[in-house]
Amino acid sequence: MEKLTMLGVGAAMVTTMYNTCFTISRDDGELFLVDGGGGNGLLRQLELANLSPLSIHNVFVSHNHSDHILGVVWLVRTIAQHIRKERYIGDLTIYAHQKSLDAIRTICGIVMQPRLNAFFDSRIILVPIDDGKTIDILGRKTTFFSVQSKKELQHGFTCTLLNGKKLSFLGDEPYCEYEKTFVDNSDYLLQEAYCLYSEKDVYNPYQKHHGTVKDSCSNAEMLGAKATLLFHTEGKTAVSERQQKYMNEAKQFFQGKIFIPNDLDVIEL
Repeated sequence: MEKLTMLGVGAAMVTTMYNTCFTISRDDGELFLVDGGGGNGLLRQLELANLSPLSIHNVFVSHNHSDHILGVVWLVRTIAQHIRKERYIGDLTIYAHQKSLDAIRTICGIVMQPRLNAFFDSRIILVPIDDGKTIDILGRKTTFFSVQSKKELQHGFTCTLLNGKKLSFLGDEPYCEYEKTFVDNSDYLLQEAYCLYSEKDVYNPYQKHHGTVKDSCSNAEMLGAKATLLFHTEGKTAVSERQQKYMNEAKQFFQGKIFIPNDLDVIEL
């Protein structure tokens, strides 16, 4: 059975949660990592989730913001060290737009030792993606699409899981009409929801190009999603209260299944 493990659910500047990133696993334990959060906290989250970096051979990076890409640099360092010690079987493949791939290569070139950077292009493979490009990743047909970001070039993806269900990831910006042909009728619609609509005047999500729980759930209803999963949230609401508060608002606008995960929550797909 495939599982989604939320390594983090927080937005960029939160300190009570790790930044939003997750893995999708197969029965054999192989992981597909989506984004990396903002630092070596990724390694801690993997450890707490009992997931090994040695099981990660495929990574997708949605865009260049620090809370999504910098954790991948730490993963590259970790895996390069394992490659050097002959503890890592196979290659690490990173999928992203060329702009993000260039950023990863540049940052690693600055902060990592030459003997680790030497594995780029031989054991650490950078694969450019673009709007509408489809790639088979771990047996899942995966199509990438532009989220039409107003801040930074960013992509989401939609994929067919091994059980035939459709999972779509919209990145960390609100849904836009362009994405409809890619994400319509998803079994799982993964979206950002920065705050409650009832607290929009407190957090000003629209000024940050983010949305609210109401916005995301209304979109999920309109798109015919069977389930929606909300993350990339503000960090001022107490973790112990966030799920119930967000769920109360979400149920007003979406009739399907709603997930409001915390860090390290596991969802069976």
